[in-house]
Amino acid sequence: MRVLVWFRNDLRLHDHAPLHTAFQHQFEPIAVYCFDLRQFGQTSFGFEKTGAFRAQFLRESVMALRESLRSHRSNLMIRIGQPELIVPELAQALGCEAVYFHKEVTSEEVSVEAALQQRLDALGIRHQSFWGATLHEPDELPFAVAQIPEIFTQFRKRVEAEVKVAQPLPTPTQFPPLPPDLNCGDCPTLAQLGLEDVATDPRAVQTFRGGEAEGLKRLQTYIWEKDRLRVYKQTRNGMLDPDDSSKLSPWLALGCLSPRYVHDQVAQYEAERVKNDSTYWLIFELLWRDYFRWISAKHGDRLFRSSGLRGLKLPWKEDWARFELWRNGKTGYPLVDASMQELLTTGFMSNRGRQNVASFLTKNLGIHWQMGAEWFESKLIDYDVCSNWGNWNYTAGVGNDARGFRFFNILKQSKDYDPKGEYVRHWLPELASIPGEQIHTPWKLTPLEQKLYGIQLGVSYPNVVVDLWTSAKANEQLYNQACDQFDAKNQPFRGVTKPHRR
Repeated sequence: MRVLVWFRNDLRLHDHAPLHTAFQHQFEPIAVYCFDLRQFGQTSFGFEKTGAFRAQFLRESVMALRESLRSHRSNLMIRIGQPELIVPELAQALGCEAVYFHKEVTSEEVSVEAALQQRLDALGIRHQSFWGATLHEPDELPFAVAQIPEIFTQFRKRVEAEVKVAQPLPTPTQFPPLPPDLNCGDCPTLAQLGLEDVATDPRAVQTFRGGEAEGLKRLQTYIWEKDRLRVYKQTRNGMLDPDDSSKLSPWLALGCLSPRYVHDQVAQYEAERVKNDSTYWLIFELLWRDYFRWISAKHGDRLFRSSGLRGLKLPWKEDWARFELWRNGKTGYPLVDASMQELLTTGFMSNRGRQNVASFLTKNLGIHWQMGAEWFESKLIDYDVCSNWGNWNYTAGVGNDARGFRFFNILKQSKDYDPKGEYVRHWLPELASIPGEQIHTPWKLTPLEQKLYGIQLGVSYPNVVVDLWTSAKANEQLYNQACDQFDAKNQPFRGVTKPHRR
């Protein structure tokens, strides 16, 4: 019996439930991946939905999966088009009795699943979906998905106390030969996807290449060879050294790495080397990632509404002039600008950088958080729909676990996480001659100092776009006024929200 395995954000062979199930039942799996051109269109604010860096990482991951399958006497069929049309047609043409795939939880992906299942039903072809993007299965949780706590700490404590993480499923070793006349297709180029080729910026401190083998290699290097897991909690907020944090997120986002496999490696490290706060903290971060997915499954489209999970209607601005300054790293605040330059030229940014630039966009510029979320969606090679939109909900103050008007003091953050200015100097060479901590406050330079350091504010480096404290205070007032519109029971505001593409 043949089974068509539809690959999505699960571009690996290890810990892969659809493949494992097919082999358990002695079925013949045929693998397919579809480049859905809808994912290469435009977002609601007009950005490339999948930008070049992200698309290149995806292409590398798909081609790596093909090579892995070829090494096992199999192959990956690659198609361009809508999966809900292509997959049922292939299944029928190849005589497959079933289609297996991993589930997703957000609306665009779920609607594709529903349409695909409807067509398969009409053809009399069985289908089975699997859960595979988190540490736990839904039925392993101590509560139903509809009852997931709205506070992460409550979720975490119960899961940690009551649920164990299962061992990852083994990697298949022997695949049956494919039909000799199978047309496997070619992987589209970036040009065919409507994108320009990416160039490697010489300032990039780490090169990310897609694929399961590359993800496993990074895990091996970080945990075992460089032994950096030992100090993860202390270094994870570093912004320049590639080994300050695990940098596993790009491979986790496309499923090149299974979170259960990462957990298994951490557990092995704890048994063989050391168990400490750092080893726990990496698992803690995986749970945070899971939590965003569970919350997305619970709340659906609310994650993508202007009013967010909380239902809080705020008078967001769509100030394109200032948004352009933000996304191009021209705000006059070096930490923000350096972070945005890194994203623009590499497709990656540290977690600390993301928190700061998101806070600045929403709490200082007062610009619509959805614009920032869509820009990240376009650019980030580790874009994960649930984590991205969940984090932006939280930063904008419209998330389910929002805690009042919280904004990042960019100046304090600069001194805490880039005390010597090394990160800023690396990404903003025009400021490199400014000594010490002065690099974080170029607007304070006197005309004589500007001449001495070869800086001309407003020319070689921009003036600040807003005053940090004045802007934050003004936006806090707007935020508090919106909160006052909640009724006594703190029910979500039932105003009209701007339709969003999800």
